[in-house]
Parts: sequence; C-alpha cells; structure tokens
Amino acid sequence: MKRWLIMMSLFLPVVATAQVNSLPSQPHLLVKGEAHREVKPDRFGVLVTLQRVDVSPELARSQVQADAKIVLAAFHRHHVLPESIDAATLTIQPKIEYVDGRQVFKGSEVTRRLGATFKTLADTRAFLAELKTSESLQLSGITPGYSDEVGLRRTLKGEAARQSRETAEGLADAYGVKLAGLYTISDVAPAFSYGIQAGTWPQARTSVPRAPPAPPAPMPDVAARVDGEALETGSIAFSENVYAIFLIAQ
Repeated sequence: MKRWLIMMSLFLPVVATAQVNSLPSQPHLLVKGEAHREVKPDRFGVLVTLQRVDVSPELARSQVQADAKIVLAAFHRHHVLPESIDAATLTIQPKIEYVDGRQVFKGSEVTRRLGATFKTLADTRAFLAELKTSESLQLSGITPGYSDEVGLRRTLKGEAARQSRETAEGLADAYGVKLAGLYTISDVAPAFSYGIQAGTWPQARTSVPRAPPAPPAPMPDVAARVDGEALETGSIAFSENVYAIFLIAQ
C-alpha cells in the first residue's frame, strides 16, 4: 500500500502539469463563440408548503394530510403534468419559541411540500384563483420554464460553435495567416496562465448595436396575488458559450 501511495503521489503532479500546459506549443488562436435566445415560458412550476403545529403529532399530521388532499385535487383539476407532481414526505420536528429569553415548547411541527407544473398560464391562474392561503397553507413560489430547453440549448451550442469558427477565420484573415485546424473545443471557459478566465471575455460585436436591457420588473407579492390576476408571462433568457483553440498553419 505504501508503494502504491508513493506511485500515486508521483503521478498527480504529472496530471496537474498536463492540465496547466494544455495549450498547444505552436501558434494558435483562442476564441469564444456565444449565442443567446429569449423565449416565452410555456411551463409554470408551483410550490405549496403545508404546515401544522399541535401538541399531538398525529393530529398535526392528519391536518397536513387533509390539506394535501385538497391541493393535490386542485392540481389535477387544473391539468398539471402528471409526471411533474412532487409530493415530498412529511417532516416532524419540535416547535420551539423564545419568550422573555427562555425556550417555550409549542408542540410538534409537521411540514409537507407539494410541487407541480402547469402546461398553460391559464391553468396556473385558475389554480391560484382557487387556492386559499393561510398560516398553514402557503404558496412558496412560482417558477416559469420552457418545455424544449434541451433542444434549444443544443441549437444555441451549434450557433456558438459556428460563431467561434467565424471569429477565428476573421482573425486569421486580418493577420494574413491560415488556420491549420481545430485543436480543442469546450463549453467550459479556460483559465490559462496568461489570464483569460470565465467572465472576462469581451462581448461579441456586430454591425447592429444591441438595444439596452429593459429595467427589471418589480417582484410580485405572491402571497397577496393568489387570485392569479397579476400573474403575467415574461421571458426566459438562455445562453450558451463555446471556447475553441485553432492552430495556425506555419
């Protein structure tokens, strides 16, 4: 075992050195391609938290279970995606409050969280309009999503890869050199010895300047707007980056 540890200790520096010196020794271009897209959400995730406190753990549990049946029935009534329903297990713990600097036992606190995803904004609004929140039944959040996120990201990666090649070809033409081929390509930003790191790359420039971003919308008061009237569809931004090293012909 000792001999094996010595061999491993000798091998690790070699691996680290290989990672640091992963740049090719011959002339090369290191470029970044990026692609962005904003889409309208077509999925809406809802999270409901159920909580009861009672000196009788069984009574608190039965009350939470009764509330859960009501919420789950409302999920189905308003056409949630069946496979999206997430009914978390019950958690039970002591409920302690501090009164005049001393601990006071209030009972057993039973908690359960129910989540589901709606297919349309109309169904989400209808569910929220029906939901009656209280101290024991709370709307914990609404999360918009996009059903074809995987396909969209695949498309964006392709666009980012094409942009990286176009950038490399443009730089090569500007300097009067030719590309010999692709050395490496990755969607993880490199952090090489000469200081290029994730987040420090300049934005790609185009002939048409980008419009300034719109000011952020105020966060809705979810608890006060459970009637669903104020739930509006915004947009979701997706982006993919590709980092490529092209060899320069000599």
